[in-house]
Amino acid sequence: MRSGQFTILRSNAAGIEVVRAETGHSFPKHTHDQFGIGIIEAGAQASLSGRGMVQAEAGDIISVNPNEVHDGMPVGESRAWSMLYFDPRLIGDLLRDIGEGRCGAMEFPSPVIRSSDMAARFKTLFPLLIEATARNALLRDGLLLSLVAGVMRQGGGSSRDNASPAVVSRARDRIDDDPAASLTLAELAELCGLSHFRFLRAFTKATGLTPHAYLMQRRIHEARRLIAAGTSLAEAAFACGFADQSHMTRLFVRNFGVSPGAYAAAMS
Repeated sequence: MRSGQFTILRSNAAGIEVVRAETGHSFPKHTHDQFGIGIIEAGAQASLSGRGMVQAEAGDIISVNPNEVHDGMPVGESRAWSMLYFDPRLIGDLLRDIGEGRCGAMEFPSPVIRSSDMAARFKTLFPLLIEATARNALLRDGLLLSLVAGVMRQGGGSSRDNASPAVVSRARDRIDDDPAASLTLAELAELCGLSHFRFLRAFTKATGLTPHAYLMQRRIHEARRLIAAGTSLAEAAFACGFADQSHMTRLFVRNFGVSPGAYAAAMS
């Protein structure tokens, strides 16, 4: 990315704008009418915020609230960052879901967050938002909820979950019955009678995996069963709901340590 370059990318999610930038420019005091969550990709930045002067370094999560006066200057020659800008109505909807109908304060409390876990979530979410089609909507929506909840939690809010494993089992059974189905977080949460965020936490607590990770496990085990039975790799990938054969191959190697082709040869 060249110095001074700003790129606005097409988003597949309503109410979210996606931006990548690298520049040595120092921005004067200004405001946005959106919420923003981003990550410093390289270099470092010093800026005025609603909490005073702050500095963000590579790997740090940054946030901004609507109408919050801020500026920004590089620490060194330049810095690069990726940013998601959210329509306030979308953040309101997400916070009501996270708060079980209670929205609370509509303000991100910390302008800079140092968290490797949240940074990893952001980096996984970002490319999912600019896919031509939202093939991974279950993963995308789960990451979006957990990212916003994580930013809000920096203000000291706590979360708890008392949904019974029996309730969550409805979603697990739905996935087990048809792993190839294109499922959404909204569909699974509704099946369990829970808000999206409460379902996400409860499912992860009950199974040890997020709904998307659980779905991928069910798909790859089904793919292995089909391959062992003589199904071609391409047919197995299609039958199990993978985007393509290469997607199945990556997950197969990650789980089993061998490629699907090597596995098929060993089982023939």
